[in-house]
This record gives sequence, structure tokens and C-alpha cells, in this order.
Amino acid sequence: MRRYNTCPSLGPGQPERMQIQLNHATQRYNWDCGISCVLMVLQKHQRQTFLNHFTEICKSEGFNKSTWTIDLCYLLRKFNVRHIFYTTTLGVHEGYRWNSFYNHILTKDENRINTRFKNAKAKGIFVQKASLTMDDILGHLVNGPIIILTNAKMLSCDVCKFNKISTELRKCIPWPTSYQGHYVVLCGYDIHTRKVFYRNPSFGDHVCMMPILNLENARRSFGTDEDVIFIFN
Repeated sequence: MRRYNTCPSLGPGQPERMQIQLNHATQRYNWDCGISCVLMVLQKHQRQTFLNHFTEICKSEGFNKSTWTIDLCYLLRKFNVRHIFYTTTLGVHEGYRWNSFYNHILTKDENRINTRFKNAKAKGIFVQKASLTMDDILGHLVNGPIIILTNAKMLSCDVCKFNKISTELRKCIPWPTSYQGHYVVLCGYDIHTRKVFYRNPSFGDHVCMMPILNLENARRSFGTDEDVIFIFN
């Protein structure tokens, strides 16, 4: 297992501990963890509009019970949420054709995803190819929460005592693979304990906590493209 910096440095004036208050959204299906994360960062009236027209919106966006990070960006743009999407791969990674998590959805999703990347700039969606550090990530949290794609098998929670994948989380990611993509919302940190706070849409309304190292391994796992979406309040 690769090792990463577990003691990031904070910017000038950045608090040593912070937590962003969010209204939790629990996913309803085995494919909508990313959409639930989007719901958590919307304003109350936007969230209600989305929920009232959930089926119509998902249909108009072209989802077929699977969403990619670029899809979440199009949803955020639809609700005028300022954001920047960072990823190491602009489009669909060719190596995923032989990954059991992706091979069953690539056929139906590949054209849509590559087209959405191609049209992103014209649609007012900012995508940047980059591999972010934990300094970058924690530094952004003073401006807003972050939606992060992770490998669920590497997630843990010191509060829930769930380590890796729990029985409840299996409802979200049913495929027996070494990689199980799952979105969470990063909402804070405590630099002294080297922990981060996050909300997991597979669980109920509470804030989870895990070591920075766990997050680094989960978000950099092969399959994530290190996808992160910075939200600006």
C-alpha cells in the first residue's frame, strides 16, 4: 500500500479544526450515492426542487442507473452551484475496460461521458487535469465542502466503527470486486488528531470520521481517477 503525507500543512490563518454543517441525504438506490452527495451541497429550495422532479431530472441528464463525476458537475451547474472538478483522466480511462466494476457500465456510458467532458467548457463547467495533494484538499474546505470519489473498501469510520465495507454499504455497491466506487462529502478536519470528517450517503444522518491516511488511500485507489469536486459556498 502506498504511503502519503498524513500531516498536511495549513495555509495562513486556516483553523486547526473545522466542520461544515450540511443537511444529510441518504441514497435510495444502489447507484445514486453521487446524486445524494450533490443533494447535500444544494440550498434547501434547490434540494426540494430536485427531489420533487428526481425522475425527470435524471432522465433529462441521461443517467441510466449509473453516474460519473462529470455527471455530478452537470447537475451542480444545473442548480448554479459554483465548483471546480479535478481529475487525472479527462474522459473514460482505457484501463477500465478490464476492471470488473466498470466493464458492465462502460458500453452504455462511454459515449455520454466522453461527450460531456468534451462539451464541459461550453456548458460553463470547469474541469482541470490534476492530482491534488491533501494540502490542496484541506485548504479548500474553508471555502466549501468537497465531493470525493473513493474506493469504499478502503473507507472507515471511527464513530460508526465500520471498517472497510459494512453490511449496510453493500446495498450501494453490490459487485464483488477489489474496487467499489463510492462518493462521499468531505466536510471538515482536525489537524491535531489527523482526522477528516465526512458524510456517507449510505448511512444515516451523522458525520463520520477517519484518519487522513485512510482518505488518501481511498481516494487515490485505481478506479477513482482521483476525482474531487470543490464546492464554493
